[in-house]
Amino acid sequence: MASIATDDLLLQRFHKHVRERGDAPYLIQPIGGGEVTTYTWSQVADQAKRMARHLGSLELPPGSKIAMLSKNCAHFFMAELAIWMSGHTSVALYPTLNRDTVSYILEHSEAKLLFVGKLDTWESELRHGVPDALPCIAFPLAPKGLDMPTWDAVVAELEPVDGEPVRDPDDESLIIYTSGSTGQPKGVLHTFGTISTPTVSLAKTLGATPDDRILSYLPLAHTMDRWLSLCLSLNAGFQIFFAESLDTFVEDLKRARPTLFVSVPRLWLKFQLGVFKKMPPKRLEFLKKVPVLSGIVKKKILGNLGLDNVRFAGSGSAPIPAELITWYRELGLELLEGYGMSENFNFSHLTRPGQGRPGYIGHTHPGVECKISDEGEILIQSPGNMKGYFKNPEATAATFTDDGWLRTGDRGAIDETGRLRITGRVKELFKTSKGKYVAPAPIENHINNDTHIELSLVSGSGMPSTHAILQLAEDWVAKVSDPSVRAQVTSALEALLDDVNSKVEHHERLGFFVVASAPWTIEANHLTPTQKIKRNVLEAQYQPKWEDWYASGTKVIWE
Repeated sequence: MASIATDDLLLQRFHKHVRERGDAPYLIQPIGGGEVTTYTWSQVADQAKRMARHLGSLELPPGSKIAMLSKNCAHFFMAELAIWMSGHTSVALYPTLNRDTVSYILEHSEAKLLFVGKLDTWESELRHGVPDALPCIAFPLAPKGLDMPTWDAVVAELEPVDGEPVRDPDDESLIIYTSGSTGQPKGVLHTFGTISTPTVSLAKTLGATPDDRILSYLPLAHTMDRWLSLCLSLNAGFQIFFAESLDTFVEDLKRARPTLFVSVPRLWLKFQLGVFKKMPPKRLEFLKKVPVLSGIVKKKILGNLGLDNVRFAGSGSAPIPAELITWYRELGLELLEGYGMSENFNFSHLTRPGQGRPGYIGHTHPGVECKISDEGEILIQSPGNMKGYFKNPEATAATFTDDGWLRTGDRGAIDETGRLRITGRVKELFKTSKGKYVAPAPIENHINNDTHIELSLVSGSGMPSTHAILQLAEDWVAKVSDPSVRAQVTSALEALLDDVNSKVEHHERLGFFVVASAPWTIEANHLTPTQKIKRNVLEAQYQPKWEDWYASGTKVIWE
């Protein structure tokens, strides 16, 4: 791992900001009804040091695992800092998990304490996965009426720990549990070095300064927002705004007016569809071509989304359609794709401004090496590569090559300039009854390029041909109950099927589309918390219907 200056480690950077600009606002937390609470750097430090005093009083072994179960909020940041200052390791759980997964992670991680925060399903689901004997502390925004000590009551009784507690590069910092798209979650163990080194590099790449602003809303239990909002803000010293709820999201964006904004393709598509609801695409295209009106219209659209101050806009987690990138670029917002994994703290690839190529992710970050194995798998050497999977040496050994390269599990190709293209997952290949291998992801990317399609699943192992199950975007879902509209959508889907089949190899051609009758959701275990499809879950759900589908001879099947 590349060496890092001691002063660039995250806790050291935090203390530096507290010393130099303690009265500056840091965390802006909505508390309901349009009201917010603003915490300065000094106030955050005071709260974190008081909680660190409490954690120290528990006399836990150094490096004990302390868990957090909460939506994004100011006290998540404070708890992370308190855990680190007290010499321990944080374990964050997705707030959308089911009780069984909560129980598994808390047991597997050997968590000694759980912070309970802002949650929607605590009473109905999450609390049933928490062991009765596990001590808990409630954040201020936790569900009301919890039978546990509160953060405010705990810190009110204590003095802050002395000085500026710091950690060494090789100390364990956090465990990120994978989203479980291919089975039981694994605990990705990072050190302060493996999270601080990528953060220093990202800060330089983005030119991050204290004047930047971010809206923290993607799950902090995932590496993307943990890196972009928590870690990057600790390094660069900028403000963090939080979202109040899904219903207030656009208003939260307008309140934050972020300068850095990263999302997933599904949200970028939803933004576009929201614009189309107010202004039909044809009219918008016309206005964009009128010299006097073009600039005004573009600025108004971005302003209404709260994105008019964005200087870096990113997209990750899944491929984004080239047409969507073009649409935003024409509005003056260049979407830059990133690629990474929990296992390398997302420190792998990023598209640079003006260097994008449709279908390609981008170039490696400085200090990162990438190559393609003889089997076509993407291999990464990165300062962000994990220490290993917690309590799983077999899986750790299988994830690295003998000479220390991280196996990503993704298949890919590198162009002449070094840009990376993802061509599918190594373990997702399947054979049709004709004996030919099919990689589903590239075909799904072709399908998802149509903005009327939100998600797709290409399958057909052992069958005469492949097929795809579709999750329609909101603009079509709302209309297809009308028989005449459904007929038009069916015709459009048939045309899309023909178009996709013209772009793939003969043995990959789809026999038919199936339109899912119910949405795929995180709650129903169809999607991971980061909105990726759980292929094995969906295939198990639909496979009993395959024989009837193939026997129908229909190009578009409405489930």
